Amino acid sequence: MSASSLSWDQAVLQPPVCDAWKEIMEGAAYQLASCIVLLGYMGGSGIFGSLYIFGLLAPGYFCYALWGWLSACGLDIFIWNMLLVLICLLQLAHLAYRLRRDTIPEEFDLLYKTMYLPLQVPLDVYKEIVKCCEEQVQSLVRDQNYAVEGKTPIDRLSLLLSGRIRVSQDGQFLHYVFPYQFLDSPEWESLRPSEEGTFQVTLTAETDCSFITWPRKKLYLLLRKDRYVARLFSSHLGYDISEKLYSLNEKLFAKFGLRFDIRLPSLYHVLGPASSEGEPEDCEELTPASGQAGASEPPPQPPPPPPPAPRLRASRPDSDLLGEDSTSLVLEDFAELPGSFMDYVSEGEYMK
Repeated sequence: MSASSLSWDQAVLQPPVCDAWKEIMEGAAYQLASCIVLLGYMGGSGIFGSLYIFGLLAPGYFCYALWGWLSACGLDIFIWNMLLVLICLLQLAHLAYRLRRDTIPEEFDLLYKTMYLPLQVPLDVYKEIVKCCEEQVQSLVRDQNYAVEGKTPIDRLSLLLSGRIRVSQDGQFLHYVFPYQFLDSPEWESLRPSEEGTFQVTLTAETDCSFITWPRKKLYLLLRKDRYVARLFSSHLGYDISEKLYSLNEKLFAKFGLRFDIRLPSLYHVLGPASSEGEPEDCEELTPASGQAGASEPPPQPPPPPPPAPRLRASRPDSDLLGEDSTSLVLEDFAELPGSFMDYVSEGEYMK
């Protein structure tokens, strides 16, 4: 015991001094190993930096093992370096497994960068959202219906990834759905979790489309479990519905070029008659009675001139630029209705 302790003390505290340096340098395997290890330790952090480091350390330690076996003739040098090579290979296998586990399909990766990364949504939260839709991308061919008015039940929520969807009601075009917009956000918000309903519009693919869909019950369970995801969907759905409302607003025009604003008090004042519409009938009923009351009253006034003939509305030259068709809503269609927006000169007068 004392002899071994003395030898360790001498090896640590009084190491042997080299009498002379070697006149020849080590072989090419040793020099190559040193260069590779030097480059390996210049890697960065993160999973890709670790891949770089261990990817260079493994061949570097292998070159050290070859040098110890062929040139230095040291069994310990060979064994230690081969052990280090094995550890580096195990680390590379673990990193490759993590990288494959964290990789998502290309469509979902583009969706994350477009909608969720600007909101700084963590990748783990996004994976829970993708897991809810089972990581499946569905498709629609041209002229195929996603939903039929009055027939298709509201049992899912879908998001368009590519293509264009036409929304119509009773054969009348309403608006388009473009990529990264929800297909059925108004229907989703119109029902409570315990209610059932059917689509009030028809959605038809104008081009080949791809979309992802969340089953209604499964998504409700996720929203109930994670409040952050619930707030995230609430903001996305609210923005999507407002975009659809403003796309409908683009279809309303006044004859003097003033665009109708959905923020005005009520559309009823534009499309509906005024409350004083029934007053002329009451006046006509009272006129004969007043004539029998006394003959001293002045003679009746001559009847008013007949109303002017309805004018023909010319087609708007700018309708093609805005992508409208013959089913577009135009405020001039309601110009003959009393009390409508057409009776006013400007928005300011209408607001009064």
